[in-house]
Amino acid sequence: MATMYVDRAQPGPLPRAGLIALAGRTIGAVPPPAQVLTGIISVQVGAALAKQLFGTVGSAGTVALRLFFAAAVLLLVWRPSPRMSRRAWLVVCGYGVVLGAMNLFFYLALATVPLGIVVTIEFLGPLAVAIAGSRRWLDGLWALLAAGGVVLLAEGRGEIHLAGLLFALAAGVCWGSYILLGAALGRHTADGGGLAIGMTLATVVVAPIGIADSGTALLEPWVLLVGLGVALLSSVIPYSLELEALRRIPPKVFGVLMSLEPAVAALVGLVVLDEILGTVQWLAVLLVVAASAGASRTARTGDLGT
Repeated sequence: MATMYVDRAQPGPLPRAGLIALAGRTIGAVPPPAQVLTGIISVQVGAALAKQLFGTVGSAGTVALRLFFAAAVLLLVWRPSPRMSRRAWLVVCGYGVVLGAMNLFFYLALATVPLGIVVTIEFLGPLAVAIAGSRRWLDGLWALLAAGGVVLLAEGRGEIHLAGLLFALAAGVCWGSYILLGAALGRHTADGGGLAIGMTLATVVVAPIGIADSGTALLEPWVLLVGLGVALLSSVIPYSLELEALRRIPPKVFGVLMSLEPAVAALVGLVVLDEILGTVQWLAVLLVVAASAGASRTARTGDLGT
């Protein structure tokens, strides 16, 4: 699989070819389940780090920094060619817009809602992808479990702002679309070039909002340094790993592995941000995890685009 990155890369100087080959060998050598799990941990630690910037540049400014640096790194590594088919361009453009919106809504929610709860609600998007169009009673059971988790979160939300919950739900809609578009991106592009262009388009969508919200605070050296770290942890590493994993495993298997994300987010929120969830909230998280894992595991071939 790693040779795909070398053989299909655009011609260029030897250092770039060597960098692409190294990236290909490194990512390709990792088993797909480990790729997904590493991406989960990376993105949640990155989200916890990003929350430290909210007081200085706000949610939109943090997203702008994350996407800008992620796009810069990916463009530097892949230097994508614009010579793609019309179909590929449509997929890449859709991927970029959804990626930008997903990140913006996620960080707007994170400003007022604990990390574990944001990810739990956001995870309704992938769950909907897993059971969409199904008429089986078992998939109805998974939907009821997830609904029960959301009800528990609503009942036990305490001082959590309703707007934050709605932003998390909007991020979930985008996340479901991201999974479908990510699979299509893997089919229509040969390497990380499509991801790099998509990330650049996401930056174009979000950057004006972040600049208007934060102004010159975005240029403070420590803010730029933390923003680079957030970009690497929350975008470059996990999206690259997820895209590669989606090339090698069915989306339903990907969905089962990703089902761990709400629980990982809650644990990262507890350890890094000292966000303590109550018993009812933990039960809600576990219900959504169980529903997503069950729905993804029992999805029939074709339900998720396989």
